[in-house]
Amino acid sequence: MKNLSRSQMERAFHSCPDQPEAYAEHVHSRRRFLSQLGGAGLGGLALLGSSGAATNAALHGLFGRGLVWAAEEGPAVNLAAERPGMLIHTVHPINGEFPPHLLDDPVTPAARHFVRNNGRVPLRAQQRDPQGWQLLVEGEVHTPLRLSLADLKQLPATTLQAVLECGGNGRALFSPTVDGTPWRRGAVGCSEWTGVRLRDVLQKAGLKSSAVYTAHYGEDESLDNAAPFSRGLPIDKAMQEHTLIAYQMNGQDLPALNGYPVRLLVPGWIGSCSQKWLNRIWVRDTVHDSQKMSGYSYRVPAYPIAPGSLPPQADMRIATAWRIKSMITRPEAGQEFAVNRPIQIRGHAWAGEDSVSKVLVSADFGIHWQETRLDPPANTYAWANWSTQLTFPRRGYYEIWARAFDDTGNAQPFDQPWNPKGYLGNVIHRLPVQIAA
Repeated sequence: MKNLSRSQMERAFHSCPDQPEAYAEHVHSRRRFLSQLGGAGLGGLALLGSSGAATNAALHGLFGRGLVWAAEEGPAVNLAAERPGMLIHTVHPINGEFPPHLLDDPVTPAARHFVRNNGRVPLRAQQRDPQGWQLLVEGEVHTPLRLSLADLKQLPATTLQAVLECGGNGRALFSPTVDGTPWRRGAVGCSEWTGVRLRDVLQKAGLKSSAVYTAHYGEDESLDNAAPFSRGLPIDKAMQEHTLIAYQMNGQDLPALNGYPVRLLVPGWIGSCSQKWLNRIWVRDTVHDSQKMSGYSYRVPAYPIAPGSLPPQADMRIATAWRIKSMITRPEAGQEFAVNRPIQIRGHAWAGEDSVSKVLVSADFGIHWQETRLDPPANTYAWANWSTQLTFPRRGYYEIWARAFDDTGNAQPFDQPWNPKGYLGNVIHRLPVQIAA
């Protein structure tokens, strides 16, 4: 088998915006990355110098494949070594994802977990030095707390697999286009997380009856004089047994890029709720009103709107739980197969606060569908793995479509409902293949 030619992929791209999963992406990532170099993104080139070799590397798209050192305050983050194959959108701050075929593992390795940052990676995380770190818990509590990492680890630990997904994953598939990092499908992972329940910490502090919402803050430094990145949770979600203050990922200390030494893990909800480099929890008597929870930021319309329109801010609602979604991880997009040769098809599906009930696939552009084998998730909030076989009797260009359904009757849409910031994208996955005689 082989990949489609560049010209074939470009034709596929123009026929359907979702088809360059074979990524026509290196072309787009390279252009996007180079566009970042005119401003703050120049910081990412500091360690490469200004040699002709570095310039030539940039022009050949090495940055779009993860071959770049991202300069931060202190030690540099070696993305090439830590996240090989990552498609980098920006380096200042670091934002990158992986194509679906690199996300095939049932449990996502740290080296293939997406990175979504709003500010600089803290020096503590880069040096992996927990000395002096404290978690402050204050506000509507009877006993404010200052917990060291050792204090935190004295509380009962719990481990679970959980999907973590950027709220803007799929943004590049919206039409008309929207502003923001143009994530395709790879800003998602399902790793194993270990930590303590957030509710155990809140109960230790003693919630007052006036407690309505939490507000979270981290050690990352904001860029361009922006307000500190901060999100929060309704008390009910904060007290859920699966909401963790996590300090391990896949049995190891959290990587620097994923929140070392401690982060929140809020399963089922958009990734911005899972605050990284956590060092403060402020319990409030009102809904948290940070910059990232107001206006159009991490908010969606309360009702369907016409593509390209902008509803009043008063009609926007905080984005919370993910909708039913699936991804094809095998085969890789753009591969070529022989007529009548069985092709192994597999992927993952997840459903926010709901459960995946089935995943269907189509090989004839949605005319006929077949049900896949669906394995149960490892636990609540982990993704479900699915698989099947397809055989194509005639040569030509085809697409494999995947569509997941949840236990409440919801299904992935064929066309993406639009919102101003491109959040909660869950359109069906369409993957191109070529069948040769």
